[in-house]
Amino acid sequence: MTQSPAGNIAKPLSRYAPFRRAGDTVFFSGIIAADPTTLKVIKGYSDLPEDARRLAGETGEMSTDMKEGPIAAQSWWILNSLRLTVEAAGGTLNDVVKLTQYFRNLRDFPVYNRIRTSFFADAPASTVVQVSELLPTPETLLEVEAVAYIPMKNPKDGRG
Repeated sequence: MTQSPAGNIAKPLSRYAPFRRAGDTVFFSGIIAADPTTLKVIKGYSDLPEDARRLAGETGEMSTDMKEGPIAAQSWWILNSLRLTVEAAGGTLNDVVKLTQYFRNLRDFPVYNRIRTSFFADAPASTVVQVSELLPTPETLLEVEAVAYIPMKNPKDGRG
């Protein structure tokens, strides 16, 4: 098994690898919506980069954005972090075969699912679980972990 290389990946909140490879199967640690550079949990659209806000669903209507903003922003942040981490492992989101999603409240699933469809052309196998709490703070609404099939490159012939 090999550990992930450094790069533009979801940074763990503790001492664990963002992903581990076991042959052609890559296991990705759970990702939450926390900005490792500021050590803050993403709480709404205003915590996203300007260009990501519309992608996450910001409407400019206070009533909608205040209600859906926390889970929409966290969903976008997590799935974008997963995309970057899968790319660091040598794959794409098309290589993800299984997602496990942990929600504080299952009523948030429809908003998350809308955003998830914008990241995955073909939906991976999926498990959704409601939990009572997620680290590091009560503002953490969602955690997503993944498994991908990313064939190892053969240096002799360039094929996976």
